[in-house]
Amino acid sequence: MDGSSEAEIIAIVPTAEEILRRARALIPALKARAEESGRQRRLPAETIAEMQAAGLFRVLQPKRWGGYEMHPNVFYDVLMALAEGDMSAAWCYGVIGCHNWQMALFDDQAGQDVWGKDTSVLISSTYMMTGKAMPVEGGYTFNGRWRFSSGCEHCDWIFLGGLVDPESGNLDARTFLLPRKDYEIVDTWDTHGLRGTGSHDIVVKNVFVPEYRTHKMADGLMCNSPGNAINTASLFRMPFAQIFIRSVSTAAIGALQAMLDAFLEYGAKRTTVTGAKTAEDGSAQLVCAETVAAIDEMKLVLRRNMDVMYDQAARGEFTEIPQRMMYRFQSAEVPERCSNLAQRLFKAGGGAAVFHSKPFARIFADISTARAHAANQMDSIGRNWGGVMLGLDNTDFFI
Repeated sequence: MDGSSEAEIIAIVPTAEEILRRARALIPALKARAEESGRQRRLPAETIAEMQAAGLFRVLQPKRWGGYEMHPNVFYDVLMALAEGDMSAAWCYGVIGCHNWQMALFDDQAGQDVWGKDTSVLISSTYMMTGKAMPVEGGYTFNGRWRFSSGCEHCDWIFLGGLVDPESGNLDARTFLLPRKDYEIVDTWDTHGLRGTGSHDIVVKNVFVPEYRTHKMADGLMCNSPGNAINTASLFRMPFAQIFIRSVSTAAIGALQAMLDAFLEYGAKRTTVTGAKTAEDGSAQLVCAETVAAIDEMKLVLRRNMDVMYDQAARGEFTEIPQRMMYRFQSAEVPERCSNLAQRLFKAGGGAAVFHSKPFARIFADISTARAHAANQMDSIGRNWGGVMLGLDNTDFFI
């Protein structure tokens, strides 16, 4: 920071280079807190505060609410930079920062409810369609229990997935927006990796959600949501699912970069008890080369895909379903590829690499845990895409 006040900093829309510089400036602090964050099973409050002060959550937020409306590639570059410090912090940034984008798709009154008094208010989520919404006058009575709400303890509102009158047989899937007073956070997050995300359970019991605080998945699929009437930037005409799925896969790329950097520093100096030098180990050499090439390729594909969809939105064109299926698979395979390479780096590090004094085990656990997210199930997503290419019907509508 240059000594300017936080209000002055966030009021001026920065360049992409400046917002990325701010993100990279947080990496040392994130690295220093990563182990403790995992032990506490939540992000430290100062991590969220520093992201806020740097304006990072405003990258995809509508300008009318103090946001920057930047190209999504800026958002994912920030996400990857944060992951070089701590993948849990980057994961929370990805999902929470993505919500500031989805808010633009809601009816304007929903934005007024959340940001009318404070445009820095944050929203957590869990989109699992386990909520049950029964129609009543003006809205819905809502109930349910959800898992995996990353960063929920730092947020004052939440997006929850649910079906309207599911016993009716309809497929009216929506996102429901609720204030903190209407839901309970249940401390359940004790996991293998991504421990610092604090992705606890959420419980809702018989609360009223007005119609305007719901967002139909079908509107997000068709890129024609109520908020598009007011938030007219091309950014908000992109497919909802495509923005979200990359928010839960991209952190793995930054984390793999962090693991590679740590391995290069460690491996260049390491000599085993038998006198063997890691630098002369052919397996170690090869996995380093393959990791650099894979990171480069995954970043290029991510940026290409976002560029294509952004330009299509700017031209008023609809991103066709077959194209989305390919992009969905390319997103889902990121954690799988990163996990496989991280496992090889971990193995090449030998016995000394398994101790918590080194970052390898934590980063490997974080990346492998990301594979478990529903949006990162590359097998089922790939089978659906392949089936469509072979003439079957598409069964995946979160595209």
